[in-house]
Amino acid sequence: MVGRKGTDAMRSGVSRGGRRLRFRSASAAAVAVLATAGTLTLTACGGSGGGTTVSPRPTPPATESFTGTPPSPLSSAASSAVASARASASAAASSASARADEFEASVSAAAERANQEAHKRLANVQGRGNAAADVSLSGIPRAQVNDLQAAHVNIHNSSDKTADFAVQVDFRDPNGKVVETRYVGAENVRPGQTVHPYAISHQPPQPILKPEVAKAERY
Repeated sequence: MVGRKGTDAMRSGVSRGGRRLRFRSASAAAVAVLATAGTLTLTACGGSGGGTTVSPRPTPPATESFTGTPPSPLSSAASSAVASARASASAAASSASARADEFEASVSAAAERANQEAHKRLANVQGRGNAAADVSLSGIPRAQVNDLQAAHVNIHNSSDKTADFAVQVDFRDPNGKVVETRYVGAENVRPGQTVHPYAISHQPPQPILKPEVAKAERY
């Protein structure tokens, strides 16, 4: 009897001990799972252990300092290009005008006085004037006139008396528009003589301009 009860007690103790061992094993496993989950959570949140890095969201530009819509890069580039082109055109025009003044300054004072007189004489001339048939134009190599657009004004005195001449030369662009007018005079031209003063444009070398005789007066 005693042996059987002892055996039962031992079985009971082993059974209870087995349940305790199983309970302890289950608890340890749960702790391990929770610990693993916590580690994964910290890694996903970008901890110090080299996990996934989350890029910050880009901050939109502050617009409170603008009075209107900020210009796009394309429009800014276009504006810069237009401004640059205008500056280049202005510089070219200034350079051409300066070279023309320099060349004209090398001409004799008598020729400059004749040009000014021609301007006055032609102010009241109607039509093309009485000497249009005696005046023609011919080209000049640019190297001879500081790379300017210019023409020889060929004035022929077809009369039998010494005379003065006043000529108006218009420079037209490729569209036929008059963009500049110059006045050229010649004094004391003898009968049958032909003289060749200059008509010099102050416009840039491009576009190419076409000079033409607008008026010519003999007096």
